[in-house]
Amino acid sequence: MSRSYIARVLREQVEGDARRRCGYCLSSEAIVGMPMEIDHMIPEVLGGPTERENLWLACPLCNAAKGRRIQAQDPVSREMVRLFNPRYQVWSEHFRWSLDGTHVIGLSASGRATVVALNLNRPSLVMARRSWVAVGWHPPLA
Repeated sequence: MSRSYIARVLREQVEGDARRRCGYCLSSEAIVGMPMEIDHMIPEVLGGPTERENLWLACPLCNAAKGRRIQAQDPVSREMVRLFNPRYQVWSEHFRWSLDGTHVIGLSASGRATVVALNLNRPSLVMARRSWVAVGWHPPLA
């Protein structure tokens, strides 16, 4: 969560840009029933500005898992790579849904590292996705 004050107008712009869903796990604020947080793509502690171009929405669990990181290890190549940036990268180029719609699968080094680093397939979220799939709310279009 941001330590800087974020003006209401700026927050509304970021919410609109992100379509009120987490940029990482794509969970919708309307489905999870909790407000999304403003995430700094480049964290404030690393000099990231509190400007629209550096902000996106993240659910509290993804935001907490990301913390101040901008990179993580790709589990395939073992190289350190940049985490997925939902502001500037296209989700479907880095991830896809499992056939049953419950798991996020990383397609690129960045996608794979992000899946692991942010624990995008945490058991509680996978269980929730099963329910969302059953009622036709999931998976969302990237």
